[in-house]
Amino acid sequence: MNGFWENTFIETAARYSVAILCLIVFLAIFELVTSYKNWEEIKKGNFSVAMATGGKIFGIANIFRYSIEHNDTLVESMMWGVFGFVLLLTGYFIFEFLTPTYKIDKEIESDNRAVGFISMTISVGLSFVIGASIG
Repeated sequence: MNGFWENTFIETAARYSVAILCLIVFLAIFELVTSYKNWEEIKKGNFSVAMATGGKIFGIANIFRYSIEHNDTLVESMMWGVFGFVLLLTGYFIFEFLTPTYKIDKEIESDNRAVGFISMTISVGLSFVIGASIG
């Protein structure tokens, strides 16, 4: 039975499946903490929400990329990916906290593209820092 899990194709499919599942769960968590509905706003053509959401997707995927690269087992990769997501989510709250003169969510919801772009860039940038720190 060990030979089955040692097959590169099976291992790749397993890691891919776990990363996709985690991506879906993490995006649902982001949906809960934002004041707008990501997919409804994207459907309406809100480019700022699309940029912010795209940055989150890239950030989560990038964290998992590093997690898979630096860990031997699927469970270790998943644990580090979850930890990386918690750090990325913390970065989101810090961004909101550091801009007390306006609400990031409200600006993104009203399609302020400058704020959407900065939000995307923060998610992408933090994902590289988090990923580089993953053991």
